[in-house]
Amino acid sequence: MNGVLFVTDPLGGLAADIDATIGMMDATQRLGHAVWCCGPEDLAVVDGLLVARAHHIRLRPRHPGVDHRWIVDPTWFDELTTDVVPVSEFAVVHLRIDPPVDERYLHTTYLLDLAGTRVINRADGVRAIHEKLIALRFPDLCPPTSVGTSVTDLRDFVAQAGTAIVKPVDGFAGLDVWLVPDDHAATSLLESATRGGRRQVIAQQYLPAVAHGNKRLFLLDGEIVGAVLRRPAAADFRIGPPVAVAPIDAADLAIAAALRPVLVQHGLAIAGADVIGGRLIEVNVTCPGGMHKTDALLGTNLSETIVRRLTREGVLT
Repeated sequence: MNGVLFVTDPLGGLAADIDATIGMMDATQRLGHAVWCCGPEDLAVVDGLLVARAHHIRLRPRHPGVDHRWIVDPTWFDELTTDVVPVSEFAVVHLRIDPPVDERYLHTTYLLDLAGTRVINRADGVRAIHEKLIALRFPDLCPPTSVGTSVTDLRDFVAQAGTAIVKPVDGFAGLDVWLVPDDHAATSLLESATRGGRRQVIAQQYLPAVAHGNKRLFLLDGEIVGAVLRRPAAADFRIGPPVAVAPIDAADLAIAAALRPVLVQHGLAIAGADVIGGRLIEVNVTCPGGMHKTDALLGTNLSETIVRRLTREGVLT
């Protein structure tokens, strides 16, 4: 089958003007490949064969807007047909479910172990590599970091770091991220962040270099194919949308070189490494994003570059 299957969250809930998965669908279609979609609930094993109740869709045209958003029709796709298809008949399957990596996510990865075709990112690799903890494998490349539930230990770390960014190990999309300074409020903030010592959190030394931008390195098979700067909003310390092309420097190349063997070993073809001041913060592998926003804002072609490489210059085999 000259088709690509995207295992996604419900299409109606995706932000069609910015979503990276939709950008990859659009690039797939423009390269001449049929786009099929299904959700985790549409996967089943029948007589030992993984099948999907999949929807063949055609995306409507889209155009870059004035910022990082695309101009799209309110109804951004048309459904052509629905069929139950053996997953092995698709040339490529994209696992594009947004985190958290919860029961729903994990059960989907176990089913995709039976896909019988290439899955991007590979299901067992997504289970093996934790986005927020992988940086700890490279202590020389990441900022000082502490992980745990003990408010006392975390408070000691904040005292040493001066100010820390604290986030749950299972967090995503900037939710429950705390800026904790070394002051009288720190203990209370850490008690809230850890839910009274019951939730694992990551505390990283705050890097003032974030004022100059958080750099997202777009990695394909461990190689940098693009980079973009994102900056905090004026009223928020957390990172916002892309604002400019980021130059790739020696620190970025060293980070990519260190990550490459791990990413390749685990079949994590698409990844997004977040870097501040030359230090590795985390590596997005569950549903790496940002490409479609960057393409709209900066006129880059990251989505197509990634899809073309993954489909061997546009020819699925």
